[in-house]
Amino acid sequence: MKINLSGHHVDVTDSVKQHVDEKFAKIASHFPTLISLDVTITKEHGEFEVEVRTNYEGASVAAKGTDPVMWPAIAAANKKLDAALKHRKGQLKADKHAKPDVTAPEIAYEKVQEMNLN
Repeated sequence: MKINLSGHHVDVTDSVKQHVDEKFAKIASHFPTLISLDVTITKEHGEFEVEVRTNYEGASVAAKGTDPVMWPAIAAANKKLDAALKHRKGQLKADKHAKPDVTAPEIAYEKVQEMNLN
């Protein structure tokens, strides 16, 4: 999986790249059809915001984590993206199950009329 990492008002160093790769490695193993992630780290007003976007099975999935420290913000975005991908995967699996046919319940009155009570 390719990770496109960019920073806005943040220097993206090798240690930041390595940390992001380590954090999102689990997602790559759980969702092998993911091709790429777009990760943007922004710092505004003393708070880091990490935004992650990807396409999964035809749908755009995004997650955002914020924290005054960069590392917990990356972890929060990772956790939210994992939850969003699991939700999307569940939706796709639910569509494959056969839906039961709706049948009208039998009314007790009709059953009594059919019975031979003599």
